[in-house]
Amino acid sequence: MGYSFSLDDVAFLRSRHGEKALQTVSGLELSASSMIADVPEVRSRYSPHDAALIETVRCRRRAAAKLWAPDDLLLDDAALQQATASAVAADRTAEVAARFPGAVVHDVTCSIGAELRELVRSSDIAGVIGSDLDEVRLAMARHNVPGATLLNADALTPTSTADVVLADPARRSEAGRVFRLDQLTPPLLELMTTYAGRVLIVKCAPGLDHMMLRNRFGFDGQVQITSLDGGVREACLWSGPGVEPGRRATVLRTHGGTVTRFEVTDGESDDVDAGDAGEWIVDPDGAIVRAGLVRHYAHRFGLWQLDPQIAYLTGHSVPDGARGFRVVEQTGVTEKALRKALAAHDCGPLEILVRGLDVDPDRLRKKLKLKGSRPMSVVLTRIGRRGVAFVCEPGVRF
Repeated sequence: MGYSFSLDDVAFLRSRHGEKALQTVSGLELSASSMIADVPEVRSRYSPHDAALIETVRCRRRAAAKLWAPDDLLLDDAALQQATASAVAADRTAEVAARFPGAVVHDVTCSIGAELRELVRSSDIAGVIGSDLDEVRLAMARHNVPGATLLNADALTPTSTADVVLADPARRSEAGRVFRLDQLTPPLLELMTTYAGRVLIVKCAPGLDHMMLRNRFGFDGQVQITSLDGGVREACLWSGPGVEPGRRATVLRTHGGTVTRFEVTDGESDDVDAGDAGEWIVDPDGAIVRAGLVRHYAHRFGLWQLDPQIAYLTGHSVPDGARGFRVVEQTGVTEKALRKALAAHDCGPLEILVRGLDVDPDRLRKKLKLKGSRPMSVVLTRIGRRGVAFVCEPGVRF
């Protein structure tokens, strides 16, 4: 757990003296090896706000991999973990602006304002409101997003007539990460009941069982699974007037200062066959797998499945943005068969991918005791009831 900020801490950090103190502390190393010396120095100059200064600087440094322009942000560790990545928030902002031009958007769990920062930048969104029960987080948001209207309010008590309501229920408690829908803060089903009949966008953990949500609780909106640079970031539930039901996968990738995107939806054809391996094994992006759109993706790019129940695809080419493994040899999955095949190709460093089999890649790699020099990959999977291994050249991102 990180440092727990007070309102006095935030007020100090927002002051001119606090800004200068942050500049000074930013010049310190603040690493595990330097903290013994750094902490007393900061404490001697800035007590009782020394811990707040150190935590802010360290959080800003960690935020650089997730949030754009983090050097002026006020934030704590828990808020940073929950915050939506800027690229994902910007993509959602563009979509909201396109779907609901001129809308007023209310983020009812705004926390430190990571999502609000992107919303206020859109000229096609008429107004931005943020609210939260945590007064300290709201004070941070006032610093981070000076252009937003901010309220201290419970997400389950509607406080505006905004056209679009955005929520991100907390997925952590004092005991750690939570997984049940009723353990979220606020609970997901209560949120959906509170804002029934309005456009509601709820950000959830990427592992959300959206099929259970439909079948058991009658969710009839749209499920969007989003990945960023190969990592699945969230499952987003869209519901209300103007939202078509269905599933879609949004794949975002950063290239320098730009973000590219493509989507696959369940409105596309999923007519693909299963067959023998082609030149390449293709590992679809996690968002496509989580959204249940592997077959739709395969159809679009002329790929096919190795097995109808397994997410690996195969074909004679690899789609842009996907990761492909050029097949060298097909063999069995026993240690003896793998060791023989890999040794014949002078394999040393080995990446192991597994789907459909109960195999621990790290344990298997140690048992194989490969002594060659050539980097390779092996894809372990199941075709029907039979385990199969594909010895491949190292994976390539196209």
